[in-house]
Amino acid sequence: MSFSEDESLRVGSAGQSKLESYLFSCELSSKVPSYSFHDDEEEDLEHFLELRTVCLGEGAKEESNVVEVTAMNHLGKNVSVPIANLNIKCLPMMSLGEFELKAPVTIRLKAGSGPVVISGLHLIASQEEDSDMSEEEETEEEDEDEEELPAIKPAKKKQ
Repeated sequence: MSFSEDESLRVGSAGQSKLESYLFSCELSSKVPSYSFHDDEEEDLEHFLELRTVCLGEGAKEESNVVEVTAMNHLGKNVSVPIANLNIKCLPMMSLGEFELKAPVTIRLKAGSGPVVISGLHLIASQEEDSDMSEEEETEEEDEDEEELPAIKPAKKKQ
């Protein structure tokens, strides 16, 4: 599932969820082999990392650079998965589509010396306050607006 900026999601009948997106990027190398993405301690916010591209940076050597992601699966256990194996001669860049993970996430350069640049979006979902009107009242109000429109009169025929 992918989210775009300013897109709202319905969260049952309790309210709506507001989604904000921010640009994300990190660089892995032999000096900095891992990056950890954590959520804030605020209760009403959910943080997601949507990975889009993995690319070798300037100065990359002719070697395999394996990038691995560690995140939680549906059972609550941490799972590590290699997501890219880049080489300057045959595959210097790879598109991941919209590979979305819920925080916490760790990205690691498992093999190679990099540099490898990972980019994507940092998504923050927050629950919006309920409005004073229920869904039924909103629907009734829309129906009333439609009824208040003036009737369309037929055009007069010219003779």
